[in-house]
Amino acid sequence: MLEIESAKGIYLYQPDGKKIIDLISGISVSNVGHSHPKVVKAVQKQVKRHMHLMVYGELIQSPQTALAHALVQTLPTSLDNVFFVNSGSEAIEGAMKLAKRYTGRTEIVSCFRAYHGSTHGALSIGGGEYFKRNFRPLLPDIRQIYFGVEAELEKITEKTACFIVETVQGEAGVRTACSRYWKAVRQRCNETGALLILDEIQCGFGRTGKFWAFEHYGIVPDIVVTAKAMGGGMPLGAFIASKEIMSVLKNNPILGHITTFGGHPVSCAASLASLRIIQEKKLLSEVAHKAELFKQLLHHSTIREVRNAGLMIAVEFDNFEILQKIIQKALQLGVLTDWFLYCDNSMRIAPPLIITKKQIQKACDRILKAIQLAT
Repeated sequence: MLEIESAKGIYLYQPDGKKIIDLISGISVSNVGHSHPKVVKAVQKQVKRHMHLMVYGELIQSPQTALAHALVQTLPTSLDNVFFVNSGSEAIEGAMKLAKRYTGRTEIVSCFRAYHGSTHGALSIGGGEYFKRNFRPLLPDIRQIYFGVEAELEKITEKTACFIVETVQGEAGVRTACSRYWKAVRQRCNETGALLILDEIQCGFGRTGKFWAFEHYGIVPDIVVTAKAMGGGMPLGAFIASKEIMSVLKNNPILGHITTFGGHPVSCAASLASLRIIQEKKLLSEVAHKAELFKQLLHHSTIREVRNAGLMIAVEFDNFEILQKIIQKALQLGVLTDWFLYCDNSMRIAPPLIITKKQIQKACDRILKAIQLAT
């Protein structure tokens, strides 16, 4: 266990002053780095104005409306309604309810080795039986298919309310699919009337080099789900759809989905500041080059493969036992990494997008030294 006294930029600081390079960003949360001055300033400014007021929409709160407006400016025009919640799991729950309510159907299709959160509904559509078995029975009418396999899409039918899928599978160890697959996904959902829900909780907000990962593939989802980096270090999530789809939550029943603290004004202020930093500092333009630098530097006989979607990187080793030793040695050398829930022989690397080339070099040198010490 590590005790962290403070954090700034890409560094975590222990009470004794030792600094650690954070290569996981709180699991793809701190995309603009820890304690960014503009995010801190936005939080402090909003705290002085007001915190929680009212949840049900009677009051217009400028932090929420300003953030919603900024978010839809990053999205295709059909995705113009934002529902704020507190976390990724909550956003998934809201998106699932929305799809069932809009289509009048009950079946949900998801992928094996998917991770969508740990609340009851999110767990039901997740891909790891180890994490599910002691909480069964879970939601009924869940069907799972293999990610990236075009033939599997036939299992999406006229009974399906939605196909919910990570644009980049995160906990499976950074798994991507080709544009042809994604176009087939979009076409199959169109044919069957199932809604396409893209989970961009880990891969959104610039992590892959586009603001939204689906931009790489030339498709548009019916609902997109976001959280993690969205909050700029504060708890925040959202599901986003068209006005037509979202409007079904207005009646039958009234208040079809509510949350007391979703869209908390302080979190929204932090989120908007983080979004603006990504845009103004043009952080997206540097992601591909920085990712390539990691791939060039991380060469060793024990490394089997390096996979990535931008700065969402998996470094694969033979087994978990070897990786665990490497992770421990790297931490002793001042670099924090991790592994993946469904791919425990791969090292997780997801640094703040602000990391510099010099810092990447330093981090990779230490990882290579850790490999030498551990193997």
